[in-house]
Amino acid sequence: MSTSSRTNAKTILITGGAGYVGSHIAFLLVQKGYQVIIVDSLVHGQSWPHTWGTFLQGDCGDTHFMKSIFESYAIDTIVHCAAFIEVSESIKNPLAYYLNNVAVTLNIVQLMVFYQIPRIIFSSTCAVYGQPEQMPMSEEHRLNPLSPYGMSKSMAEQIIKDAARAHEFSYTILRYFNAAGALAEYGLGEYHVPETHAIPRLLQAAYSGAPFTLFGTDYATIDGTCVRDYTHVADIAQAHVLSLEYLTKTQQSEIINLGAGKGTSVKQLIAAVELATSTKIKVVPAARRSGDAPILIANNTKAVSLLGWQPQLSDSKSMVQSAAAFMRSAANRLPQSFERISA
Repeated sequence: MSTSSRTNAKTILITGGAGYVGSHIAFLLVQKGYQVIIVDSLVHGQSWPHTWGTFLQGDCGDTHFMKSIFESYAIDTIVHCAAFIEVSESIKNPLAYYLNNVAVTLNIVQLMVFYQIPRIIFSSTCAVYGQPEQMPMSEEHRLNPLSPYGMSKSMAEQIIKDAARAHEFSYTILRYFNAAGALAEYGLGEYHVPETHAIPRLLQAAYSGAPFTLFGTDYATIDGTCVRDYTHVADIAQAHVLSLEYLTKTQQSEIINLGAGKGTSVKQLIAAVELATSTKIKVVPAARRSGDAPILIANNTKAVSLLGWQPQLSDSKSMVQSAAAFMRSAANRLPQSFERISA
């Protein structure tokens, strides 16, 4: 199929589309009238209970499986979210990250070129920057990843950029900072086994009475704990919709930060969760985790000016309350198993 027959960007393939960010992107695109093809291996043990979109279970690294999708649907754009994402795990098991994040991206891009798919939106990360050299961090910041996870995303970015120059497709690389929150009213939220992200871990601690391990209390920050740019997952999903519209209209490749442009410390998150749940959390201080930078805050000027993106829900109260609502709804489905539930 030639690229000239795919001019309206109406059929979108989302890899990792049953995951946390991918599912929210898929939901918003369906609401916008796109045909959405969701591919996910369900590696985290989650299910796909939704009736909207077309869900296909499989491995994005399986060339035969992926070819069957490209030959069955007139894909206009790929949104590539599928990846392993845990910094500490990547340090312990780097080869799994290079296989899943780099080799699978190479497979996707090879198929993209073969089937003449004209556009790709890639889920990247601020972890490609490494230790901050200025704050907030712009897209021009030097790339110096501190972990195999960050390096795997940087390598995947380079594959896309090099292939786009050679084969004349366009891309948007979106570097996420910290996704948080949920669209609980639509059954969408964060589900990882085990859970490692701060807000769902705090909520698990609040609801179960288990202690919360606080990694690092001696950083040069406002209160000694890590500061991160938390951005509501629905705002991140909206940025993908805007990126798709921009990319379809201009065919102009871009690298764009996605962050709210403000920082929240872990201790501030603890206070927000305690307020939302009316619970005092037992906090156990621990040593810093390898690969964690003290402060990561996005310069989001490019997203705002180029895409017209305006985060609407990225305040601590909205993110924590929506995450808590999703956790409660998940707990109603699996009442004895908080270990399997994350917000």
